[in-house]
Amino acid sequence: MALKDNKPLKTLGPQAAQLVTSLHEDNRAVFRLDDVQRILGLQEPSTRSLVRKLVNRGVAARLKPGLFILVPFELGREREYMGSPLIVARELAGGKDYYLSHATAMEIHCMVTQPQLVVHVTTPAKRRPIQIMGVEFRFIAYAKEGFYGLMDHWATKQEKVKISDLERTVLDGLRMPEHCGGVTELAKGIWIKKQDLNDGKLVDYALKMGVGAVIRRLGYLMELYDIGSPESRGRLRDRLTDTYVNFDPILPAEGKYLRKWRLRLNVSPDELLSTVRT
Repeated sequence: MALKDNKPLKTLGPQAAQLVTSLHEDNRAVFRLDDVQRILGLQEPSTRSLVRKLVNRGVAARLKPGLFILVPFELGREREYMGSPLIVARELAGGKDYYLSHATAMEIHCMVTQPQLVVHVTTPAKRRPIQIMGVEFRFIAYAKEGFYGLMDHWATKQEKVKISDLERTVLDGLRMPEHCGGVTELAKGIWIKKQDLNDGKLVDYALKMGVGAVIRRLGYLMELYDIGSPESRGRLRDRLTDTYVNFDPILPAEGKYLRKWRLRLNVSPDELLSTVRT
């Protein structure tokens, strides 16, 4: 019986079968033209021709120029497929010298109540954001020597990605709260994970980061939410200078000055406390 539509069948020739098998054996759903050349030993024109056929047959989907993903066989001839955005983010970063951070790490650590529409990736070099199938990938530049406090996260049953651990996620958010929806949203996440936070690690990371605004915001929130010991918070206070910073750099510079933490409270403590209790 003939098919009623003109879409090609999802069939595999010998070369395509070898490629798909090798990628599956390597647990690599996302691949590049270089991977195809390496596995099959083809020249560039033949490689491009083969991959074009795979996309046309629904065996693979094109994520961006030169970057592709295998489409699960059970999806039939589906061509709009991205798989795990976390894996795609890893591959966009080149697979090394990166970690998933800020609001994306908050979501992985269950610090948010709303799904995130942007994938945040910290890399040593500045990169332009990219949109793939409705998902925005946003890159945040940070010096490679600052890549500490990281852990592996299983994005799928077969593949892992690097993410900031819970404490580093807090510190990154306090440094650049614009990538977390503001300090108030981060504060909610801190409250949600309050029992899981290691106060010693928080302070160690903050002192290692050496950013005065981060030290001030962290100390204030630890005190407000009764996180850690007075000794831990004292280590932060010992590093304060006389300069004042806004508690939330996204909001207007207004509100009372808090001498203890050298902060201008442009978000009131009552608001921070009422937000986490609702």
